[in-house]
Amino acid sequence: MTESGSAQVAGGVYDTALSDAEVQAAFVNGDIPVSVYGLGKMGLPLAAIFADVTGNVLGADIDDGVVDAVNDGTCHVKREPGLASLVDETVSEGALAATTDPRDAATAGEVHVIIVPTPITDRNEPDLAILDAVVDDIGRGLEPGDFVVVECTVPPRTTIDRVLPKLEATSGLSPEEFGVAFCPERTSSGRALEDIRGAYPKVVGGVDEESTRLAAAIYGEINDRGVIPVADATTAEAVKVFEGVYRDVNIALANELATFTDELDIDVREAIDVANTQPYCDIHDPGPGVGGHCIPFYPYFLIDPFETDAPLLETARAVNDSMPGYTVEKLRDGLAATGTELSDASVLVLGLTYRPGVEEIRASPSLAIAERLTAEGASVYGVDPMLESFEAFDLEPLALEEVYERSFDGVVLVTPHEEFEEIRWEDVDARDAESGLCIIDGRDALEQQTLEYSNHRVYTIGGEAGV
Repeated sequence: MTESGSAQVAGGVYDTALSDAEVQAAFVNGDIPVSVYGLGKMGLPLAAIFADVTGNVLGADIDDGVVDAVNDGTCHVKREPGLASLVDETVSEGALAATTDPRDAATAGEVHVIIVPTPITDRNEPDLAILDAVVDDIGRGLEPGDFVVVECTVPPRTTIDRVLPKLEATSGLSPEEFGVAFCPERTSSGRALEDIRGAYPKVVGGVDEESTRLAAAIYGEINDRGVIPVADATTAEAVKVFEGVYRDVNIALANELATFTDELDIDVREAIDVANTQPYCDIHDPGPGVGGHCIPFYPYFLIDPFETDAPLLETARAVNDSMPGYTVEKLRDGLAATGTELSDASVLVLGLTYRPGVEEIRASPSLAIAERLTAEGASVYGVDPMLESFEAFDLEPLALEEVYERSFDGVVLVTPHEEFEEIRWEDVDARDAESGLCIIDGRDALEQQTLEYSNHRVYTIGGEAGV
């Protein structure tokens, strides 16, 4: 890593006298030290790629374990192809290091990249406390010519109305002395390196023209697909929020259509698939709910902070939030068909994370499903090969092999991890051997294999009617 301050660009990188080519040359030569704030499942891949390109990155995270792991060349993020080797390589070369003190990073860096969590509160209000704290730390170390980039998703106008004034007040600098841009991460777990390096173009929007130009020059060296400069930081913020909102509304449409399955007596998923062969139709897949740290939260970045009514966004949230309850009701109906009460049932929940292969449980539908089943009096068990801790779930955890040692009345597949493809369904005992298991398949992942080897009854959400 370049010694802090020894090869920084004279006058700072935010300098209208520097051409794009000069900025890019200094960037790839390591003459522009980069600090990345937040080394989580999105931040660590970003820091590692910056380090690979520039050779001069200091990452900051308040988690001692994360920082120690990075400095040891170890990757704490699971199932992220290529990341472990990249972290090891960049740390070994001295291109990447980490600190638990964001102010150290603020002092060392000339480009400051913020990628920290921006969740919502229990009242569905955006919680920007972590962002505020990092911005405050950066402001205390901000120098003339520095450049601050926000990558984490925020409500539109956050950069111009919140980040910029806080940096100005904390640093004592005028807005003309430093640059600020919003450049949203457009990254999915399990493919982070691929996404950052160019699966999609990078969106960049600055608080002024020079900030936009500088962001485009820097990210042009990171992203092989190039950049899309937009009018300003607020437009860039809206792009990211709109992407998430689109998916939430579209999934809500699919979920609502799925509830017509029994009354129409059709496979709604088949109808959706065929409808999507028309070029103007792109309906997503139905399921037991919407989870993760993105899609369930981003609508509230528009609903809460602004006075404009958003009935469509609110309705979509209500529909998607209702799907865990709908899933439980389908299980109740399936059990009742053979005389079993949900209150007396033994139920296995498969897949507790919100996505296959991802160690993330925020807003996972399985949280609400387990809670509802337990509240109904059922004995609830859960399996998830990604998780080490099950404290957040109202159920008894089982290892996958343990499912063959118990008997169940019902199974709810929430998240189809690849490990579940090896389940020997003929060896999973039903308490009522004649009726078999009542299986609610939330993702259209189990139907064929379960029917082929057993007498288990499967109801696929949005699939063929009946069990």
